[in-house]
Amino acid sequence: MGWYDVGVMKASHKTSAINRLKTVRGHLDAVLAMVEEERYCPEIMKQVSALQASLERVNRVLLQNHLETCVIHAVEEGRSVEIVDELMETLKYTAAVTGPSH
Repeated sequence: MGWYDVGVMKASHKTSAINRLKTVRGHLDAVLAMVEEERYCPEIMKQVSALQASLERVNRVLLQNHLETCVIHAVEEGRSVEIVDELMETLKYTAAVTGPSH
């Protein structure tokens, strides 16, 4: 197991992420029903946008947890360059995380 495999999650962040993801799951089911019912496309698009925003908030919680746990630990162990490289790679694929707060 590498240093990056350490799954440290603060209880408050874990609870927040789980609750948000459960909400997204329920919301997604509702959007699927809208598509099945052939609801008005702009209404569906609005709900898809809301789902995307909810997932972005989950990413923010995960990033905050990562910064408060794994990143601090890596810096304390002198692995700053590695952790910065990892963060830069992660942020490249999750641009919404670095955008304005919702």
